[in-house]
Amino acid sequence: MSTQHGKDWYDFVVIGSGPAGQKAAVEAAKAGRRVLVIEQDRSVGGICVHRGTIPSKALRETTQVLRRYQERLRDDHPDRAKGATSLNELMDRVGGVIDAHVRYMSKQLEANQVEVAHGRGKLVGQHEVEILAPRGGRRRVQAEWIVIAAGSKPRRPNNVPIDHEHILDSDSILSMTYLPESLVVLGGGVIASEYGSIFAALGVRVTMIDRAPRPLSFMDPELTERFLQRFATYSGTYIGNDAAAAVEWNGFDSVSVTTEAGVQLKAEKLFSALGRVAAVDRLGIESVGLEPNSRGHLAVNDHCQTSVHNIYAVGDVIGPPSLASSSAEQGRRAVLHALGAPEGPPPHLIPVGIYSIPEMASVGLTEEEARKQNGEVVVGRAQFDELARAQISGETDGLLKLVADGTTGRILGVHIVGEGSTELVHVGQMGLLSGCSVDVFTDHIFNFPTLAEGYRTAALEIAEVLAERKLGEHRLAA
Repeated sequence: MSTQHGKDWYDFVVIGSGPAGQKAAVEAAKAGRRVLVIEQDRSVGGICVHRGTIPSKALRETTQVLRRYQERLRDDHPDRAKGATSLNELMDRVGGVIDAHVRYMSKQLEANQVEVAHGRGKLVGQHEVEILAPRGGRRRVQAEWIVIAAGSKPRRPNNVPIDHEHILDSDSILSMTYLPESLVVLGGGVIASEYGSIFAALGVRVTMIDRAPRPLSFMDPELTERFLQRFATYSGTYIGNDAAAAVEWNGFDSVSVTTEAGVQLKAEKLFSALGRVAAVDRLGIESVGLEPNSRGHLAVNDHCQTSVHNIYAVGDVIGPPSLASSSAEQGRRAVLHALGAPEGPPPHLIPVGIYSIPEMASVGLTEEEARKQNGEVVVGRAQFDELARAQISGETDGLLKLVADGTTGRILGVHIVGEGSTELVHVGQMGLLSGCSVDVFTDHIFNFPTLAEGYRTAALEIAEVLAERKLGEHRLAA
């Protein structure tokens, strides 16, 4: 036990205090272990809280409120509807949101008697970490187990000269003091789609460029089709099957982009969202024989254990899905494995939430995946404009799609696009986890008016198809 060692000995040293690191630290502390968290920023929370998830979602929420207000003004007072606003004004409330979440996370660590050291952690041995304090002091600590939860940083291609003023990445995109008139976004993943659609909704002329034929290619195509339709209404343009070959700031007023297909573009700003890599370049992982893989992440087994048996890696450092929820679960499982405690079955149904405009969410199999795995499937859809709640809120541009087994009606996948999707998807997640058929939605009552009624609408469509099939089978048998 740790009581047998000196003050610089810990059972667990966790490098990083984002969702993965915090959960790992709390889980270890609850098991009665002595835990130290090393965080290089002034406060806990990591990139997720300070530069990633929280700021971008807060900006999105403000954008949606502003958009609805302006649309209402256009209806009632066309002369008063103005789109011009500064990014500083839009981000004004973000600081308060971040501070509140930092206080919550700090209280969680304090309540579980987790010690926090501020500084940069560096591995100097299999059981030893050096902490470089902000003012230059150094301290070495030892641990039975080390958990690397250092997060990630933007991938920086050689042909994209990031200067954080005109050519930005996901760490600097929100440092703009004003909204540009035009923006080129490189990439078609989650970060690119979220920020691209947000800025487009704010009146910025946005052009997204990506190698994939459509953005968010891992999502159901019907969802991304709706996304692109809304993106186009905001004067957004998506260029697929292409990539930037050259990017250059002209030194005066614009960034020029030449694509591999020869397309020439100019914009006031450029945002590079071409993925993220593990933030381990100054972590000293080479001292214990570790190195990033070809994708820039740390390789781990199913227990988040690296090739060094007492060193674990969790969260963004190990790559996709890179969700706050999945990262926290990885932190929990890593600690339990280190302690030889039961981890429980791995989560096989982690919902995906995309905080773009419109929102998108998904859990389970896509229609294509379900057909490959199950053969016969039935799909039911509920258009938001069929739902009274959507009509009331004015958010009628949405779709709830259920994918079910073609014989039993068992739910296989849930896919939603439209406002409230990231909340609404959890109803379907519970159905999937319980192995329910669509009958659970057709035979029970939902509050009226709610978006959740969409589950019943989509389920009734599936039930009707299944009933017709059974009737046909009876007729053939007769």
